[in-house]
Amino acid sequence: MAIPVIDFSKVNGFGEERAKAMAEIANGCEDWGFFQLVNHGIPQELLDRVKKVCSEFFKLEREEDFKNSAIVKSLYNHSKNGEKLENMDWEDVITLPDDKDWPLKTPGFKETMVEYRAELKKMAERLMEIMDENLGLPKGYIKNAFNNGGEDNAFFGTKVSHYPPCPHPELVNGLRAHTDAGGVILLFQDDRVGGLQIFKDGQWIDVQPLNNTIVINTGDQIEVLSNGKYKSTWHRVLATKDGNRRSIASFYNPSLKATIAPARQLVEKDNQEIVEAYPKFVFGDYMSIYAIQKFLPKEPRFQAVRAM
Repeated sequence: MAIPVIDFSKVNGFGEERAKAMAEIANGCEDWGFFQLVNHGIPQELLDRVKKVCSEFFKLEREEDFKNSAIVKSLYNHSKNGEKLENMDWEDVITLPDDKDWPLKTPGFKETMVEYRAELKKMAERLMEIMDENLGLPKGYIKNAFNNGGEDNAFFGTKVSHYPPCPHPELVNGLRAHTDAGGVILLFQDDRVGGLQIFKDGQWIDVQPLNNTIVINTGDQIEVLSNGKYKSTWHRVLATKDGNRRSIASFYNPSLKATIAPARQLVEKDNQEIVEAYPKFVFGDYMSIYAIQKFLPKEPRFQAVRAM
């Protein structure tokens, strides 16, 4: 079983071709929570530069520090008795927020990532419009909700991760299983070194590495806005002995001040109330709970924010 691979260019077509692509994206959101996009319009030359500068960034600015990090020392200690390390991840990560206060030592890193992030942000906004259409919501509904009613203050960040070769992958997670807290996540994963898995139908399924695709997944806030029609999906990254997995995830998340709730159009149909499966809350409040409960079941997070 493999996650859906969708030709994104087809949504710009007409007739049956477009309808099929729209249905495939709806299925990806409803049944999987994950899908991969090909023919997405991001130039291959730009993607090649992103791969290059991110790999160089890790080698120049992060690799030596990782070798001396707490996770490496902890794994060494646990390896003596074969005890699994449960509360740490075999991951080197840096976040690139909108303020662009980023590493400057790696040549071309900042310029390339600014260009790349602009393309990804446009793709996220296009995907939200497609979700609006598939859900029967007004165009711009999700973006408007994330931007707190029209203000341009949604959070767009990018996380550059590397998962170096691990001497004892059986004793540690690359990244522990979780759902994503926010909205739309766009992942440019390594095209050679695997490790990303999603949980579906009672089993863990590999997200197959494919060259120059963008992996999409929906976060907790899309689940809430859709009143559960779209689900955020549990996923994890395995540590491996070989390779040095590169992972570049971009997040289009609500403003911390944004109020999130199931869309009224999805809980009011034919003058009949449908049960609202999720509470109304401020995203910043949800994030304060998520920061503590990220690796725990998501349903108690919704209950906790309801209580607030």
